[in-house]
Amino acid sequence: MIRNYLKVAWRNLFRNKFFSTINILGLALGIVCSLLIFLWVQNELSVDSYHANDKQLYAVVERQYYDNKVMGQYSVPGVLADQMKKVLPEVEYATQLHNGDRNTFQVGDKILKIDGAFAGEDIFKMFSYPLLEGKAQTALNDPSSIAISRKMAEDFFGSPQAAINKSIRYENKQDFKITAVFENLPENTSTKFDYLINWYQYLKENDWAKQWGNNGPEAYVMLRPDANPALVDKKIAHFLDLYNKEQTKAFREQLGLQKFSEVYLYSDLKTGKPSGGRIQYVHLFSIVAVFILLIACINFMNLTTARSIKRAREIGVRKVVGAVRSVLIRQFLGEAILLTLLAVIAALALMVVLLPVFNTITQKQIGYPFAHFTFWIWLFALTFITGIISGSYPALFLSGFNPVTVLKGAVKLSTASAMFRKGLVVFQFFMSIVLIIGTIVVSKQVNYIQTKNLGYDRENLLYVPLEGDLYTKYDIFKNEGLRMPGIKDVSRITSSPTNFDSSTYGVNWTGKDPNLNIMFTQVGVDYDFTKTMKLTMADGRDFSRDFASDSTGYILNETALKRIGYKNPIGKPFTMWGKKGYIVGILKDFHFNSLHDPIYPLIVRLQAKDIYGNILIRTKPGQTREAIASIEKLCKELNPKFTVNYQFSDLEYQKLYNNEQVVAKLSDAFAILGIFISCLGLLGLAMFTAEQRTKEIGIRKVLGASVGSLFTLLSREFVVLVIMALLLATPVAWYSMNDWLLNYQYHIDIEWWIFLLAGLVAIVITLVTVSFQSAKAALMNPIKSLRSE
Repeated sequence: MIRNYLKVAWRNLFRNKFFSTINILGLALGIVCSLLIFLWVQNELSVDSYHANDKQLYAVVERQYYDNKVMGQYSVPGVLADQMKKVLPEVEYATQLHNGDRNTFQVGDKILKIDGAFAGEDIFKMFSYPLLEGKAQTALNDPSSIAISRKMAEDFFGSPQAAINKSIRYENKQDFKITAVFENLPENTSTKFDYLINWYQYLKENDWAKQWGNNGPEAYVMLRPDANPALVDKKIAHFLDLYNKEQTKAFREQLGLQKFSEVYLYSDLKTGKPSGGRIQYVHLFSIVAVFILLIACINFMNLTTARSIKRAREIGVRKVVGAVRSVLIRQFLGEAILLTLLAVIAALALMVVLLPVFNTITQKQIGYPFAHFTFWIWLFALTFITGIISGSYPALFLSGFNPVTVLKGAVKLSTASAMFRKGLVVFQFFMSIVLIIGTIVVSKQVNYIQTKNLGYDRENLLYVPLEGDLYTKYDIFKNEGLRMPGIKDVSRITSSPTNFDSSTYGVNWTGKDPNLNIMFTQVGVDYDFTKTMKLTMADGRDFSRDFASDSTGYILNETALKRIGYKNPIGKPFTMWGKKGYIVGILKDFHFNSLHDPIYPLIVRLQAKDIYGNILIRTKPGQTREAIASIEKLCKELNPKFTVNYQFSDLEYQKLYNNEQVVAKLSDAFAILGIFISCLGLLGLAMFTAEQRTKEIGIRKVLGASVGSLFTLLSREFVVLVIMALLLATPVAWYSMNDWLLNYQYHIDIEWWIFLLAGLVAIVITLVTVSFQSAKAALMNPIKSLRSE
């Protein structure tokens, strides 16, 4: 019996090569899309979840209550982790972590700049970072110890074995002893580093981190196996009350715990607690994968139904000789599963080709999953379920033909059956139009981000880290640089120009409400800062060497002025960190962080001496190459023990929106794919309609109908279906995309023409798709179509 089923299936497959090809192609495209998204989702869900102590690892979250709102952050005092370990019996291990530094190391004549972090001595006891050399219990016990990765060991010493217990020079100011070498971190690690320096070194370099009122580093704890995380979370809520005496009714802090493996996906703390983050993209693309697979299944149903008339007599003969409906259903479901299996094989071949491209777009390094048994189990389930879903309607539809009617050659399909098939097409295009609208909105938002006026000119602006001898030779760098080709302006800043990351509530002014505590972003700068950034003064002036009193002067932005309430602010008293001064200028608001955030109140203070951070350089338009050559020459002369390192402000700004750029590219690809598969379904319905109305068309032609009127007749119903899909898709697309745009403080408006454009695109594609089949039917010789009468 099964052998006979297979024979019939293969005969039908090869008898209708065109039909089989587009059917398999549609399913293959839907399946490969689902497979790629499945691998991406699996990769996202696996990030940071590989640690052996995963169930006991938690990040410490700080919630700040001020200005009638609550904000959450992972930044905590730099001495918190050690104190929690000492005081809380439920905490077995704890570590602080400061990541994202790029420091210079030297061994002999070899100098490299490497990304790394500072961490407490418990880090290897908590996290599963395999040690190739050294022991977890002692790896970072000594203040002069450093642990490095296999890659760093091979770069400097040739092998991990050769690196252990060797000395390596850090920032040309201190030697560290290599006490451990760890394996290169896996790709599904959110926090990447190639070295770990003992935490005491961080506190030594950043004295402010020892104070309980200052935040910056992150803290992680490993609870004891018998500890109750919910109870510990409640217990530490008011932990800081014992140490941070600067808290008031207007400003207070609380602590909480978040599962470490959930931080990567649930990092949005705008409400004080984890409420979103990358998990939104995981949900979004999971839905897209289901959408596209459903579109492919519907395409299969329509194409199979379109060929039903060709198999009507076969079904009639089978029923006459005794085949019952259940046997026919199994036959057609078997054929559907066979076609799905072929589509899966084609999808696997496509995946081999497309995965490298997909990795490039998503900035991942997802490997081929063929060696994993769970992948094949999942693929088998996908094949079976897809085959059943895509083959269910055709099986029920075809097996239900009346043999007497079929053998007479008069197959009439019910109105309900026709409505169901049209409903499938509407559903296909409903999903496709949602994808089109989503693609347009995402593309417009990404373009808005890239082109929005930030209030400063990020073009022709780059910055060099103040490191090594540049720290003390800045004045020489500036004076020499302004005389060199390509360099227009030079200044200094304590942060990067695209991310002001330091905040304070230690601010006072005349008439301040004692019950009001406002968080201000603050940044230290040197002279010529506003000129180098090309900022605009709304009132007052910039810092100037002509005014010695500017050492206690402050420049505020417009948002800060609104919160303070001064009417004529210039010269008015202003105090920060107990340092009394006065306001010298007001800057027009500009974006100094991501567009996800609003423009916060900003304080710009003059810090002409002992400034850390970056040298800001404005290049002359069209002379970037000359400016870079000048910078490299200066850095090599003034700072020979460090590699030349510079960053372009516009490129760093783009990095703030890597997620959006990935979403935009994937949205484009998925929308095109969804429309293409939907068009295959339309083609099937056009074939079906043409076959059903062959004699009607013949009669109309005999009675004088023109080719144009027949084409319009056959195409009109498809356009109506697309318009119905547009009407259904519009509110769904608007709601989902409006919800996505709310992640940005500054975003586009969803305008009416976006929906109109999506509808026009769908209609044009529809007409192009059905035109060939409609034209073929309209041009058919009426004698041939009426001959059987």
